[in-house]
Amino acid sequence: MADLIYVLNGPNLNLLGMREPEIYGSDTLDDIAGRLEDLGQKLGLEVDLRQSNHEGHICDWLHEAQAEGAKAVLLNAGALTHTSIAIYDAIRSIRTPVIEVHLSNPHARESFRHKSYVAMAAKGTIAGFGAQGYELALEAAARL
Repeated sequence: MADLIYVLNGPNLNLLGMREPEIYGSDTLDDIAGRLEDLGQKLGLEVDLRQSNHEGHICDWLHEAQAEGAKAVLLNAGALTHTSIAIYDAIRSIRTPVIEVHLSNPHARESFRHKSYVAMAAKGTIAGFGAQGYELALEAAARL
């Protein structure tokens, strides 16, 4: 049985490909999911990709990742990255490693994006490489 990797996406990431493509690129979340599934097969990983605009869903899924024995979680919490102590607490409450993913480089953007509650609890962060960042994060998860 393949190791399980959760890929969790927060608010507005369902609009990838349409929302500010000059910042987030033209790939949709379905495009990213397809590439991750292909790469996951090559790495011997099962990828479970989810998206929600609701903070509580992400907290629940983080708890579920541990309960299901996931090897790791890739988390793009979107704007909740900069505001959610609940997600920070959820990450801290599980043993499953979390890798933070961002399409853009938050530190090259507005100052309110410079603080990441996710980064304070995550194993590591991959940012600024567009959709390829998810693939880099999956490769890093495979090596954990």
